[in-house]
Amino acid sequence: MKPSSIPYTLMLAALLQCGAALAERADRDKPMSIESDALRYDDAKQTSVFTGKVVLTKGTMLIRGARMDVRQDNDGNQFGVIAAEPGKLAFFRQKRDTRGDTPDEFMEGEAELIEYDGKADTVTFTRRSILRRYVGSKLNDEITGQVIVYNNTTSVMTVDGGPAATASGTPRSGRVRAVLTPRNDDSAAPKPPAS
Repeated sequence: MKPSSIPYTLMLAALLQCGAALAERADRDKPMSIESDALRYDDAKQTSVFTGKVVLTKGTMLIRGARMDVRQDNDGNQFGVIAAEPGKLAFFRQKRDTRGDTPDEFMEGEAELIEYDGKADTVTFTRRSILRRYVGSKLNDEITGQVIVYNNTTSVMTVDGGPAATASGTPRSGRVRAVLTPRNDDSAAPKPPAS
């Protein structure tokens, strides 16, 4: 790990470890429902290719894109690769499993390519990737990079800024960018002295 990436790693770890909010646990066992303009299904290979305004729902998870390749392994684990229309971004949103009186939290992301791995319970955002955390309807945190891997089970993410380059006329700095909102944690606040 490069020394310059250590502060980003620490910030991201702090961002996601506070509050113990994980992806909605019930989502993993929910059926995957998909709508599209067309479908090509191969029963022998257990693969499906959906094209045209694809919308996937799985519990609280929502994914939208132009094309989606879905497969299922022998153990029933589901895998999906969602591609955006040229020049646009595919979309992902999922409720986090919060406890107590905390407001609902959602993770929301966009990228040219989104990969869902049901076995590892990860979502990978590739090219022009953005991941946001909402508390209620308020945007709290936003992270951008070339590749973002978000683990639903552990709420840990890794972000790669990618090489500095110009791809398809769009300049990229090759840097990770993060805007993190401080958490208001009453338990961590100093207590007034006893009288």
